[in-house]
Amino acid sequence: MTENFVPPAQQRNLRACMVCSIVMTQNRFVKEGCPNCEEFLHLEGSMDAIIDCTSQVFEGLIALADPSKSWVAKWQRLDGYVKGVYATKVSGQLPDEVVAVMEDEARIKYIPRDGSATEAD
Repeated sequence: MTENFVPPAQQRNLRACMVCSIVMTQNRFVKEGCPNCEEFLHLEGSMDAIIDCTSQVFEGLIALADPSKSWVAKWQRLDGYVKGVYATKVSGQLPDEVVAVMEDEARIKYIPRDGSATEAD
């Protein structure tokens, strides 16, 4: 779990994925991409994609050790994702072309994590 430790001086470099809301440092997104969304976001090594698809503006943190058994993970639509630290709300708008790829090719319905839409919409 030490790979998830972020020293206080590095906390200003935290970003949250706008699709799954996982919170990691910008450098970790560059090196590894998003562990949940990499197959369609292609963040690894792409600073432009990281800036477009992640946000520095997020609220609340949830630490998930076992997303498959957590009621909080189900409530936040995080069940099925990897264990880690997630934001409860992520501000920002995904580019239209990224949403199109998600919905057309990956067959994933995009629900913004900023609270502007619900599953019933």
